[in-house]
Formats: sequence, structure tokens, C-alpha cells
Amino acid sequence: MVTFSHADTGTAESEWEASGLAVLPELPLDPAELAAMTFVVLAAHPDDETLGAGGLLARLNAAGAAIEVLLCTAGEASHPESPTTTPDQLAAVRLNEFRAAVSGLAPGASRQFLHFRDGHLAADRDRIAAAVKESIAAAGRPADQVVIVAPYRSDGHTDHDVLGAVAAELAAQDGHGLLEYPVWYWLWASTADPAWHSWVRVQLTPDEQRAKAAALLAHSSQTQPLSDQPGDEALLAGSFIEHFSRPWETFAWHGPAGGSNSAEDAERIFDAVHGGDTDPWSYTTSWYERRKRAVTLAVLPEAAYGSGLEIGCSIGTLSVELAARCQEFVAVDASSTALVQAAERLSANPAARTLHLTVPQQWPEGSFDLVVVSETGYYLTPEELAGLFTRVKASLNPGGTLVLCHWRHPVSGWELDGDTVHAMARQQLRWPTEGLYREKDFVLEVFTAPAGIQQ
Repeated sequence: MVTFSHADTGTAESEWEASGLAVLPELPLDPAELAAMTFVVLAAHPDDETLGAGGLLARLNAAGAAIEVLLCTAGEASHPESPTTTPDQLAAVRLNEFRAAVSGLAPGASRQFLHFRDGHLAADRDRIAAAVKESIAAAGRPADQVVIVAPYRSDGHTDHDVLGAVAAELAAQDGHGLLEYPVWYWLWASTADPAWHSWVRVQLTPDEQRAKAAALLAHSSQTQPLSDQPGDEALLAGSFIEHFSRPWETFAWHGPAGGSNSAEDAERIFDAVHGGDTDPWSYTTSWYERRKRAVTLAVLPEAAYGSGLEIGCSIGTLSVELAARCQEFVAVDASSTALVQAAERLSANPAARTLHLTVPQQWPEGSFDLVVVSETGYYLTPEELAGLFTRVKASLNPGGTLVLCHWRHPVSGWELDGDTVHAMARQQLRWPTEGLYREKDFVLEVFTAPAGIQQ
């Protein structure tokens, strides 16, 4: 769990604007089909629905979609030190604000207040799940025509995280679509965080932007001081609200009925990300990335290799250093846009080349003494990852080195995380682990292919 305060300065909106968010792919929902769908929108507190998905609500309402908004708490704990307003009084104010905001965004939506305690949703997971399932059942739609819209499950606020986790479990269990909207993430996260790179956006029309702005004004107990006394300060600072004045909204999208992203989706997504920013992951400037590269190079058991292969090379920052350790080197990526930069970085090494391939469906010819798979495995489905390890097993020379390195936190929009990728490698390959380094943010593991007959 991250630690932050609403009073923190956080990441400036100007940094997010320059990060490549604006060129994320559009939400892949056919506008013509929205009228036949049901959207169950979950909010932990009044204003969550407006901040994270207000523009989407306006669009769904205009399209004729069925919308059910479930509000879990009245947000009565937003000003615990207020000398002028009791929690009960604040609850009444915030519920009125919620009704006004949702009525303005989606007048055709149904609203339901679930009466849970602000700050204590972890104790009510089962009751929340039951309420969501009841709402979905009442809609009477097939599972793949229902989308749950909920706070991002790693948003950093305990109520948001709990509600997001419940939504994710129900969506995966019953085959519904899932849209996760971040709120506090924009405050505490850095643009170097890889989570958002797999998200999608909804480009808002001017009318949708105006509707969202008006709805946000309705939540005046959060955007304006309750009084001029200490403890009654505005909860949402102007710099924070800037994150929700963008002409788009951003979501982690999980398609219905197991329709998760795949390797083929990665090409489209990462071309868009790299097209909007020459270094979207801050490979060249982030101390985290520079340090991780240094650790990766340090764990290689051999000083030099005959032939090397890097899967998912991106813009080639690690590739350059790996190629210097190999007599021949191939850098592979699904993004042709990223490979332009990788090729430029490798141009001084005549023994290094780049290939535009989507693995594991495609694979370079030949055999290798070194294969590096860094921050790539979780962008595959479990079936694709198994296929990748089959490819590695067939192409790595006896005694060769396989290096895996992956981010350990959830990667929204994709089925796997870093720890699962490594667990699947151990289970499928059953090769000796020659080295293992694990910390809070990433895991780095070195395997050696058995000597003798090629596997």
C-alpha cells in the first residue's frame, strides 16, 4: 500500500501531459453496441464517480446504455477534524452532492446508496460483492454485455483498493468487462510507473467535458472549504483537480468473458505509447531503470557470449549493453516505433540487429547462448507465455543463459504479473536457477539450460 496525503503536492499535471497519456489507444467498445449493454458503476465515496468516470457516464447516458451507480459510503470521514460539521451532517451534504452530480452526468442512470462506513470497506467485501451481483442479476443481460466500472484496485486509498479488488474478482469470475478508473494514482504515482502504459483512454467531447466540470462543481464540500476554520480546508486542491480537467479519461480495461490483452494487442498499444513519447518508461533518466539495468548486467554468469537475443527490447537502452557482451546480437520488439530508436542505438555495433516480431507467434531463426526477457512476460496470455518458454527451450544452446526480469506489481489490463511469470518459467522449464534477486519492485532470475542434448 502506498502512503500519501491529500495535501501532498504529488505529480504535476504538466508531467502527466508530457508522458504519452494522450496517445494511449481508445477504449475498444463499439459505440453502436452501448445501448445493448449494462454498466454497473461503483464509487467508494461521493465524487469518485465524477472524478474518475464522469465523462464516460455522460457518454453512456447519451448512447442509451443502462447505468446503475452503486455508492458504497457517504464520505462522512472526509473532514475528521472539522469543528463545524459532524460526520452525520457531512454525510447528508455529500449524498445531496452525489445525487446532483450523477443527475447532471447521466439523468437516466439508476442510483443506489449501500450504507457502508467510510474508510471501512475492507470489512464489508462480501456484502459489497453481493450487492454488485444482485444489481447485475437485476439487469438481466448476458455476462459479456455487462461492464463493471470501479476504482483502480491499486489506487492507494484503502476503500478504493478494496472496491477495485472486489470488482476485478467478480468480473473475472463471471465473465464481465471491467473498467478501472484511477483517482489518487495521479497524485502519488510517477510517470515512470509502468502500470499506465497498458491502459486505454476515452476522448471526451466538449459537451462531455462541460458536463464533467459541472458535476465536479456539485461536490463543493470537497473542492471548497467548509469554513475558514482549521480542519475545514478543501480536500481536493486545485492542482489535484487539474488531473480531471483533461479532454480524456483513462482506464485500465479488461474485456468481457476472458477477453484479456494479448501479444497482438501489445503491438498496437506500444506503438501508440512510443509514438507519443520517445522515452515513455524513462529508461534513460530514471534511477530505477538505470539501476535495474546495472543489476541485470551484473548477474550474467559469463563475461562474453557467442550469440544473444533480447525479447522486448523497446528503445534499446539495455540492448546496447547486452550487445557489447555478445559476438552476435538480435533485439526483438513488437513495436516498430520503438525499434527505430533501438536500431539507432545499436547502429555502431555491426554485429547487432533488430527484428520486428510478435512473440511467441514469431521467432528469430538460429540458436543462442544468451536470451534475455525483461519486462515482457506479463504482456502475454498464459498460453502465449508457455509458448514463449517453449521457443526459448528450443533455441537456447546447452549450457546457455536465460535471464528474466520483471516488475512485481499488478500490470492492469493483462492477466499476469512478474512473480507469476517467473513461477511459470520454473514450472515449465525445470532448469536450475543460478541466481535470484528479488526486491519490492522487481524480480531478476537467471536460469541455465542443461548441458548435453539441446532441449
